[in-house]
Amino acid sequence: PVFAGMNGSAIENFSCVIYNISLMNCTWQAGRDAPEDTQYFLYWQYSRYDDAMECELYIKDENDRNMGCRFQNVTIQTAVDAYFLVNGSSNESLIQFYDKYIKLYEIEILTAPLNVTVNCIRDSAGCIIKWQQPLTSYWKEGKCFEYEIRIQNK
Repeated sequence: PVFAGMNGSAIENFSCVIYNISLMNCTWQAGRDAPEDTQYFLYWQYSRYDDAMECELYIKDENDRNMGCRFQNVTIQTAVDAYFLVNGSSNESLIQFYDKYIKLYEIEILTAPLNVTVNCIRDSAGCIIKWQQPLTSYWKEGKCFEYEIRIQNK
């Protein structure tokens, strides 16, 4: 495909993470050949049936250039791919756009398990450790989780 805009002007190293159940951060770097006055704008949509939304809270660099976005109240509705588009504008030249499809559940950083308890019996070699699965931005079956326990004897 032929993309309008100067080669090397599209953003690079785009990535997003979801954390604390409903917050999402996306970041990128300016295209290596983008003019200095280039400003970038992020749009995204849950699915092709939803309206595209522009970022409401941009993360800016020291030159006031948009280099990321913070989202609140993000919910993972289904396993469909969300669509992200970053385009740019400059007074010097046309800027290439960057787009990407992301499965939101694949970028979620899970919170720690809840209500962790440890009961050790004094004259026994055993302890019982219990917990509840972490909160997530959407429902996951308990069997989808794997846990690792590190025990340090002191």
